[in-house]
This record gives sequence, structure tokens and C-alpha cells, in this order.
Amino acid sequence: MPYLPNNFGLLDPEASNYETSRVAVLPVPFERTTSYGKGTTSGPAAILRASQAMELYDEELDADPSTQGIATLSPFLPEAFDMGEGLAELQDACKVHMEHGKFLVTLGGEHSLTQAPVKAAREAFGEIGVVQFDAHSDLREEFEGTPFSHASVMKRIVDAGIPSLAVGIRSLSAPEARLIRERCLPVIWGHQLDQAEALFPAMLAALPEKIYLTFDIDYFDPALVPATGTPEPGGGHWYPTLRLLRKLFHTKTVVAMDLIELAPIGGHPASDFLSAKLIYKCLGYLWEKEGRRR
Repeated sequence: MPYLPNNFGLLDPEASNYETSRVAVLPVPFERTTSYGKGTTSGPAAILRASQAMELYDEELDADPSTQGIATLSPFLPEAFDMGEGLAELQDACKVHMEHGKFLVTLGGEHSLTQAPVKAAREAFGEIGVVQFDAHSDLREEFEGTPFSHASVMKRIVDAGIPSLAVGIRSLSAPEARLIRERCLPVIWGHQLDQAEALFPAMLAALPEKIYLTFDIDYFDPALVPATGTPEPGGGHWYPTLRLLRKLFHTKTVVAMDLIELAPIGGHPASDFLSAKLIYKCLGYLWEKEGRRR
């Protein structure tokens, strides 16, 4: 893969070489079904720009996680206009990198795209579970005429028989709430986030060993991240969320992740920077779990 000078972390060619990197970052500026605020097409580029302002030393880990190698791929946009066909294109692209042994980080874009790397992960790694950090349950059967909506992405995952755990949910419809009750879907609600560190371990233990992490940036309190299409009051805070993520990476084998629904606000880069830093923290926890190999 070619060296990209605008890569994640602004790493030099040796540290971002695809063949030797543990991590591959795939920008996917995909937005077709957003229903309120728009702008997620600009999310991947904003995250990459912000990442170039980060210090690569992690004070929590007392080390530099970028030494595991982080390659940045060229942006991917499906050619097909049909949503199902477009997501199938993305699934095939994600699977290629997973089968090359990469920890794939997909940068969105809207949340509908998540079903593609999730399905690719199941094909590449076998049985998986999904951990979803999000303000919205995204369990609608369909929304605004399409079953591939951002508001239906977790329903497609649940229908595929993939176990899940949702964290931070504080916005859903009555049918979605009924589905959660009837299927006993595990949820840590937004109003329970102050108890999440106590609730999380047992709920996590019920999931398969291999996990796909999908992180909708609207999980956070909009005081921290206003730059998202539907900012919901309440939500997560920085350090408690990092403790949950470190527990996830230490307890399970996280095989891939995405970060989606960043809709940058010009002149206000805090949300972009938080998104980039969150990804880098996750990569640090991955590196720590894997024994800081290089």
C-alpha cells in the first residue's frame, strides 16, 4: 500500500507501512440515510487531521502505541447506488484487510456502514459479539423507507444472530424498547452510566470471546462532543469511558472497530480531536493486551 502523507498520526513511512503494521485505518465518508444533522462525510478527514496534532506518547501506558504500526488506507466509497449492494462492496473490502491480519479501524461516515465490517469480521474470525457505545438503540425495523438506515443498523446485526451489548442508550422508540424487553437484549442505559463500571464486567462476560466495537460518537455528552447529527442530552464522559474500553480490550479479544457519526463543525475542532484521541487510546489498549509486540 502507498505511504499517505496525511495518514493517522502523521507517522513516517516505516511506522505506517501496510505490510508491517498491526493496524489499518480505513476512511469511509459514507452518508446516505442521515435524518437530522448531516455532515458525516467530512468525519474521516477531520479525524485524520486532528490525529496529526496528537502526541503519540501515552501517559497512561507510559509508552508509544504507534510502534505497533498504523497504516492509513485510501478512502473507500461504494460504487453501487443501491444501499444493500454498496454495503456488500464495503464488506468485501473490509474482509480483505481482516484476512491480512490487520486490526481494522473503520472511520465513518454514518452508522449504517457498521453492518458491513461486522459481517466481514464474522466471516474472517468466526463467532463474534458486538459492543455498541451509542446514544441511540438503532433497532428500528426500517426508517424512512429503508431497512439499511443508520437507525436500523443494530436491528440488522441482531437479526443476523450476533450477540450485542449496548452502552449509553438514551433515545429509542416504543417498538425498540419492546424488542429489547422481549429479546432480553443487554443494555446499560444512559441514566445508568454512573454505575457502568460495576455493570459492565458481568454483561461483557456473557458475550463471545471475539468482539467488534462500534463507537457512535454521540454516545458522549454533547458538552464534550457537539459535532454529531443528533446530539442527545446526557451521555458518557472521558475517563469513565476509557476505563470501560480498557476493560473491554483486556477482557475480550477485540478484532476490529469503527468510529462513526462525527459531523465536524468548522472552527470547533474539539470533537474531531476527541474522536482521534479515542481511537488512539483503543489502539493503545489493543497493543497492551497483545503484549506490546512490534
